[in-house]
Amino acid sequence: MKTLLRGLLAAFLFAAFAVPATPAFARDKVVYHINDAEQQALAALRNVRNQLDTVPDTDIVVVAHAKGVDFLMESYKDAATVGPLIAALHARGVKFEVCEITMKQRNLKKDQFVLDADFTPSGVVELTRLQQKGYAYIKP
Repeated sequence: MKTLLRGLLAAFLFAAFAVPATPAFARDKVVYHINDAEQQALAALRNVRNQLDTVPDTDIVVVAHAKGVDFLMESYKDAATVGPLIAALHARGVKFEVCEITMKQRNLKKDQFVLDADFTPSGVVELTRLQQKGYAYIKP
């Protein structure tokens, strides 16, 4: 009986003080929402750069829709400023997603966008999907 009680006590103490194995920290995931290039694009790109400089392995997606797609167009008025920054961020793994609904509404074609741009059927749906997958949402 004493052996049984000692065994139960040992099992209880082990269970009470056992520390669950903690998984390695998950990679940070962030989605930046741009819907007005004039007001948000340059600040957002700088924020993305700063974030990667601080936490280099962050998974970052920039989703653009409405007037936000403009900064990803070859003809953007500030292309000389944002173009090199977009290319540098893309080289560091940042994904740039352009809303195809916006493109259709504005009669835009894929070949009007920088080569670093990818396309998503709906910017808003993509924002929702990424947040459901655990991406932090940032709107500069």
